[in-house]
Amino acid sequence: MAKLLKKPVKLALVQLATGADKAHNLSHARSKVLEATRAGANIVVLPECFNSPYGTSFFPKYAETLLPSPPTESQSPTFHALSNLAKESGAYLVGGSIPEYWAETKKHYNTSLTFAPDGRLLATHRKVHLFDIDIPGKISFHESDVLSPGNKLTIVDLPEYGKIAVAICYDVRFPELAMIAARKGAFLLLYPGAFNLTTGALHWELQARARAMDNQVYVGLCSPARDMKAEYNAWGHSMIVDPNAAVMAQLGEDEDIVYADLNADKIEETRKGIPIYTQRRFDVYPDVSKGDVKYDGDGDDVALPQP
Repeated sequence: MAKLLKKPVKLALVQLATGADKAHNLSHARSKVLEATRAGANIVVLPECFNSPYGTSFFPKYAETLLPSPPTESQSPTFHALSNLAKESGAYLVGGSIPEYWAETKKHYNTSLTFAPDGRLLATHRKVHLFDIDIPGKISFHESDVLSPGNKLTIVDLPEYGKIAVAICYDVRFPELAMIAARKGAFLLLYPGAFNLTTGALHWELQARARAMDNQVYVGLCSPARDMKAEYNAWGHSMIVDPNAAVMAQLGEDEDIVYADLNADKIEETRKGIPIYTQRRFDVYPDVSKGDVKYDGDGDDVALPQP
């Protein structure tokens, strides 16, 4: 059986401190990504809404136009900043997420862009599950007041290494996305995410470890740094979990970069020790990865229209 991960790779998650100045956020992201690649990172991930404050009141103001692709620099300065940065750094760059506006539908989305080391856009992911919650006395937040959901799974083929899956924050709570991606050959699940102080304390680490345990793959959760002066307070604690659900490395609340070296042996060792991949009972329950999934394995999904 072919290895999911073709050769060892160093992953870096940038827990970025962001503010109201988009230009500064982009410049600051550049400096931290370059710091990560100077340390040897081959895949670098930025957090959810890394170019803007996080919150429903901010999404329309900071939204950029991504379609038709490629956008002009005036339509999406972030698209071009990420493309140039991937090329400058020589790394695969998962650009966290940014607010997107699509004029054709007059809708806003929470969208992640992944770029190759040559600056090419490889894939986009629009947040599939919107964060609408009410916890009495704790938090009430409704992304659907402004945002619309995406409608597809996003798997990205990195030729040197293998396949990764990209989703955003609340998507991590829905194990079907992770299961499908893992069964389609992803060795790594990445979730740029901005859990808050309530949900972060409850479930941030638990969700990361659960998705790793369920699927015996690597998982990375990349948060913004915590800013208690901001309207929304992110949990922080960006972390990388191995296929056996052990936390390899994690951060605290402040801006920093977390690194881990990923290798195929750990995946194979885990799957041999607890062989769930050969013990599933699809005669008793269906295989969710065999359903009608809106997934383009070539990664050119930015051109696919999404209502």
